[in-house]
Amino acid sequence: MKVRIGYFRCLNLLFFIKIKVPYTLQPSKCLILFIPNALFTLAMLSLFHKTTFDCSRLITQAYSTSFTLGIKALDSKLHEAIYGIYAFVRYADEIVDTFHDFDKATLLTEFKANTYTAIERGISTNPVIHSYQMVVNKYHIERELTEAFFNSMEMDLHPSDYSSDSYKEYIYGSAEVVGLMCLRVFCEGDKAAYNRLKEPARRLGSAFQKVNFLRDIRNDYQNLGRVYFPNVDFTNFQVSAKKAIEADIEADFEAAYKGILELPKSARFGVYLAYRYYKALFLKIKNVTPEVIKKERLRIPNPTKAYILLKSAIRNYANVM
Repeated sequence: MKVRIGYFRCLNLLFFIKIKVPYTLQPSKCLILFIPNALFTLAMLSLFHKTTFDCSRLITQAYSTSFTLGIKALDSKLHEAIYGIYAFVRYADEIVDTFHDFDKATLLTEFKANTYTAIERGISTNPVIHSYQMVVNKYHIERELTEAFFNSMEMDLHPSDYSSDSYKEYIYGSAEVVGLMCLRVFCEGDKAAYNRLKEPARRLGSAFQKVNFLRDIRNDYQNLGRVYFPNVDFTNFQVSAKKAIEADIEADFEAAYKGILELPKSARFGVYLAYRYYKALFLKIKNVTPEVIKKERLRIPNPTKAYILLKSAIRNYANVM
């Protein structure tokens, strides 16, 4: 809802300066006096909502050019909600990955408690949490998804070797549930579509996260003391182990791709574009030895991203994804 704040402010001043209200004024006439105040409050609340989503958009743009481009390729009606989700999970992740000079456990506990309070109240003075709770309440995102996400963030507070089960648990909470949150937005209340596309959405989130793990394996090990992949020794990372991880990622991408083709038109191109970006990054990682990714963080250059964008747009327009 777009409103002209100045207009409503002036309208309020007119009522309070120029109009003297007798105590005997009829109730029906009193109602007229309160309408401008109600509209002004609504306008200011609308402005508050907008600025919190603006914050989420700026955070997304600062942290990920690939996801930002993918979001921009969605229908505009979906932008705010996806920015709200990304900024929320990004900031929670920053607590456990970056705030080393602070009590990360306490910060995460507070962030988690404030999130649940905001979802219940329908408001927060923290702009990132506020925009997220608006998305959760509007699109009926299950509490279980938020709980699983925080569970994975808490796992990051205590670096350890991951078993097959704990690895799957972490992937689910840190990535698959994010795919499910976005799917709630994309389906806009269509429960049948959501249930049909749940598995591909989870597989896409899983693929993205595993690519991140491979790309960041050096930083995760050297700076955070983690290796997410089960039974993988960073100091002796073998070709065979890398190929097994890549085969797992390939299977995720294949399952996810089938779901992308069935997404609502409003979401299909944006998700497909993000898929193409990550697939390109994955192929780049796949074509190097373990020693390379142990020494440098691979990325897709901006000219290549522009080419992927153009090619994906053409394929989307021709309906030949």
